[in-house]
Amino acid sequence: MNLIANFAVLASRRTIFDVPVCDLGWDDALVFINELASFPVGQTVISFVNAHNMLMTLRDGEYRDILLQNLVLPDGIGLNIASKIAHGAPFPANLNGTDFVPALLTYMENRRRVGLIGGRREVVEKAAANFRKHAPWHEFIVISDGYFDKENPTELIDELEHQDLDILIIGMGTPLQEKWAHHHIRADHARLVLTVGALFDFISEVVPRAPETVRMMRLEWAYRMLQEPARLWRRYVLGIPVFLFYVMQYRFNRRERILSQAGNDSSPLPAPQERGEAAH
Repeated sequence: MNLIANFAVLASRRTIFDVPVCDLGWDDALVFINELASFPVGQTVISFVNAHNMLMTLRDGEYRDILLQNLVLPDGIGLNIASKIAHGAPFPANLNGTDFVPALLTYMENRRRVGLIGGRREVVEKAAANFRKHAPWHEFIVISDGYFDKENPTELIDELEHQDLDILIIGMGTPLQEKWAHHHIRADHARLVLTVGALFDFISEVVPRAPETVRMMRLEWAYRMLQEPARLWRRYVLGIPVFLFYVMQYRFNRRERILSQAGNDSSPLPAPQERGEAAH
């Protein structure tokens, strides 16, 4: 991550499970990430995390360590509730990738070369076509579908080296996409990398979005669960309560650690001054 993005992580006031999550509002996030994309050196990898992803960090140390190096944006109502529990207020905006990535591409006025990796071939091709309609001043290139040798992606990396991309969007599912990007994608491949999960399914319209009213009510998770109950019921019905339990546990344990450290602080206090003694 370049120094500007690293500063954003350090400046984030909120952590969930000790992972910094950027608490910018919608407009500030667009401005900030557009600046990152224009930065001439370094690389920024952006991850969108929801409650399910954060639970993964508790059992997958490699994934957690990678998120600590990425710019992490909050996705979904679970993160909002966690922020209220841990920090007393929700995040300023729901920066989910499905809405934020198209908005970011629209916000970027300068022409960018944008590469896409992930999903089925017909899905990623349709996603690229819809991106071209959405932001026709950018150039969208399908680098690969998601069916390639993840351990030895020599041909794909060779293709990236010839494409001179500004932005790379990777949709291979969490935590695979974050780990793969961390191990294989260099700054000379793309300065800005977005790991986006199932974004291509939604952009291609293979998977329908919830109606706008449902999204405004922050109930898209319920709509998705009704669409794919076999795959998602455990994540939402069981996962969110478990997530919130751990958030409360973390908050309590963190408070205990702070109080314990304060109680064990053996540094001497300055001696009280006598009345009338001048302070130097």
